[in-house]
Amino acid sequence: MQQITEKRLNEHGINIHFIQSKKYKTINFIAKLKAPLERETVTKRALLPYVLKQGTKNHPSRKDLQLKLDDLYGAILSIDSGKKGENHILTYRMELANPKFIPEETSIIEEGIDLFGEFLFHPYAINNAFDEKIIDREKDTLKQKINSIKDDKMQYANMRLIDEMCEGEAYALHVHGYEEDFNSITPESLYNYYQTLLNDNQFDLYVLGDFDEQKMRDHITLLMKRDSIKTANRTVEYPVHKDREPNEVIEKQNVQQAKLHIGYRTNITYKDDDYAALQVFNGVFGGFPSSKLFINVREKNSLAYYASSRMESHKGLLFVFSGIAPTDFEKARDIIREQMTAMKNGDIKDDALSETKDLITNQLLETMDHPQGLIELLYQQVLGEKEMSPNELLNNIKHVTKEQVIEVAQKIKEDTVYLLTSEGGQANE
Repeated sequence: MQQITEKRLNEHGINIHFIQSKKYKTINFIAKLKAPLERETVTKRALLPYVLKQGTKNHPSRKDLQLKLDDLYGAILSIDSGKKGENHILTYRMELANPKFIPEETSIIEEGIDLFGEFLFHPYAINNAFDEKIIDREKDTLKQKINSIKDDKMQYANMRLIDEMCEGEAYALHVHGYEEDFNSITPESLYNYYQTLLNDNQFDLYVLGDFDEQKMRDHITLLMKRDSIKTANRTVEYPVHKDREPNEVIEKQNVQQAKLHIGYRTNITYKDDDYAALQVFNGVFGGFPSSKLFINVREKNSLAYYASSRMESHKGLLFVFSGIAPTDFEKARDIIREQMTAMKNGDIKDDALSETKDLITNQLLETMDHPQGLIELLYQQVLGEKEMSPNELLNNIKHVTKEQVIEVAQKIKEDTVYLLTSEGGQANE
């Protein structure tokens, strides 16, 4: 297990995280800009990554930007957006060759930080507006992304489950935005929104690799400055979810394989002491091919093409996914419920518990082997507002007991059953 030391400092309203490691031959920079999920901004925020990667002030096209990256020994630069809990996060990444492995190369770090800072703070714009042609083109790209979710029935079913389960909550917002917002987004309004978020989002910058901290700090603080910092960590209050009777939603489309997705409230998030036990619960219940869902729904009863579960760590949700024959809905739903009941009743074999803990440990170690994976794990602490290093999480999982898993199971409540099924007759997915 690698030792991970994270050194944190704050410069110009940017939380800088230095992680020293000789394990990698690259230096990795990841910037995270976090804001609450909000209906008014969700589409603008979804569109921004498509627009920002088209160019910067000094490299005004994709081609110019790529040529500069090629000059930096094939550096990699990317940006995307996503939601974690009720946060909407923009993630900027740069992977740069470590000059220690390049003979006579001395300026790559400085040039890389220059480019990364420019990518963040100085996107390609004309008279305080993004390029109209780029905006129009990237709206089309985002529209295709939104429509592709409707075509991918597994993704669509999960989106619809969350629509129904979290109605009125920020988590129900579609992270790729809404097509009906496109007409109101202009090159000026999107540019103005970007300038605003640069100053009022919580900004965390991770630097991972083998580097001189003082030189790195000096260069970053010289280039990365926010004009004014309105607030370090803005939050929005949403209605508190109240327990209710499980809701059942059936939707019919022209599909051959039905999608049965079930949503549960775990009432546990990353900051809670029983989070590690919840990880183990999910592993035994549906997280791996050795889990109860896979063995009982798919293998023993041949009811599902797939059956698994996954957690949303910062919202406290658990999702079950299964693909079934339309005629098997009630039988499959009941067998899934039986597996949850078995977990609550403590029907967990010692070897299944031990194997699951090993599988989760291996999964986490594999994630930590990759620079970006390690940074994502470290960023969980920011999102969860709790300090728990990856090594602490590994240790906590190792010591989870069967009794703790059963305790976690008691807190989990079924919320919504969603079925996407056939209309009858011939169907093609």
